[in-house]
Amino acid sequence: MGLSLATAEKWVERWELQQQRYAVDREDRFTVIADVVEHITAGRTDRPLVVDLGCGPGSLAARLARRLPHADIVAVDRDPLLLELARTHRADAARYVDTVIGEDGWTYALGLDRPLDAAVSTTALHYLSPDALGRVYRQLAVLLRPGGVFVNGDHLPQDDTLLAEVAACVGRRRAERQRALAREDWVSWWAAVAEDPELADLLAERRIWQPAAGADSAVRLSLFAHVRLLRQAGFGRAGAVWQYGDSCVVVAIRC
Repeated sequence: MGLSLATAEKWVERWELQQQRYAVDREDRFTVIADVVEHITAGRTDRPLVVDLGCGPGSLAARLARRLPHADIVAVDRDPLLLELARTHRADAARYVDTVIGEDGWTYALGLDRPLDAAVSTTALHYLSPDALGRVYRQLAVLLRPGGVFVNGDHLPQDDTLLAEVAACVGRRRAERQRALAREDWVSWWAAVAEDPELADLLAERRIWQPAAGADSAVRLSLFAHVRLLRQAGFGRAGAVWQYGDSCVVVAIRC
């Protein structure tokens, strides 16, 4: 028996609220990503093809679908619970694919029938090691058409320790003013999910593949390190186009 729409709606709504704790000006960041994709794909006569990497419950895919209703969106994730929430609550936003980004054969699992116009991601790729991230960037450069774009929104610290501390403080104070830190947090959301019997099978499946250490334990690469890896991967231009504290939107254009 599939997940009910009512249950999916409830948990996606709670997800959207708890994520506001972690992404400063989250809606602005989504809007900027959509602005970039819309700009890059403007004037194309065929349907733009966009892949959303680490889509979770479809937050970014749904917003892109509203902005670009003529686009074909492929949304990728490995988390069975989040992916099922997306498929149930946001079924029309994208074609959802279950695969592990960076593992052998993951790009074939996408089932693409033409070069990508854009690849997007938000708060999803920071768990990859530098080597794995560089490999994924090179693979994306192959998948994208010349002039295509990769757009990534995430917390990307400065190289300088003091500047990184100041940027983190700026973001934290912004969150405090917006009362975002009073919202449900990541741990509490997952604890509540575990109490819902309708999600028990999906949660059990998730425990099978879930790494022992969470994504937040990963060492986050700096903004400069991401830009360097993107340029080495074949993106002719790369840099931040929006930033608040250490929350950034990085754009890389394929040569």
